[in-house]
Amino acid sequence: MALEKIDPATLDPEHTVVVATGNAHKLVEIAEILGHALPGTRFVGVGQLGDFPDPEETGTTFAENALIKAEAAVAETGFAAVADDSGLMVDALGGEPGVYSARYAGVHGDDAANNAKLLANLEGVEDAQRTARFVSSIAFIERDGTVTMGEGFCEGMIGRVGRGEHGFGYDPLFLPDDTPGKTMAELEPQEKNAISHRFHALEDLCAKLGARGDAGDAAAGAASPQGGAR
Repeated sequence: MALEKIDPATLDPEHTVVVATGNAHKLVEIAEILGHALPGTRFVGVGQLGDFPDPEETGTTFAENALIKAEAAVAETGFAAVADDSGLMVDALGGEPGVYSARYAGVHGDDAANNAKLLANLEGVEDAQRTARFVSSIAFIERDGTVTMGEGFCEGMIGRVGRGEHGFGYDPLFLPDDTPGKTMAELEPQEKNAISHRFHALEDLCAKLGARGDAGDAAAGAASPQGGAR
């Protein structure tokens, strides 16, 4: 599903957040969840506002790469921005493929090659040692430069044969603890979204934004003539 182009001049800077993605489904997912913490906000994909080059992801952690992408979106558009970076970490491989998840086999986005390399590297590893988790880090940068981070996980294990037609990446090999017997790729989109690492990262971000807002309201109340102890 292609994202329609938008004239930035038609957007309200105070109520717009740019999402550093060209994926329409990810944009909808982020907007639906983060919208609860930022009511009245319009979420737009960075590609809807112009043809910007992807920033070089030089971070050594998911959080660093998420921040790089969010900072680039702010610099390119002038709006507040949110970005995520995610991947798979396998315990028996010392956390690989980690931040290199999308290019584990050498070519970015080659899911078949990445999965084949993962299975080859786990050859002979017993089921009990094939534990893994999907990790997602979310970076939200406001127009004043304030940065808030969220993090989420989806625990599971790596299977021996790929199964399922949904999802992408390592989904056919990943068996979430929350859905015994099913790979991530065998879950319907709504099932996956309810347990995914990105969902949990967005929940974490929303909680932090809500807590910060509550603290600000409390401070404003204490400073007002009606505030303080009663």
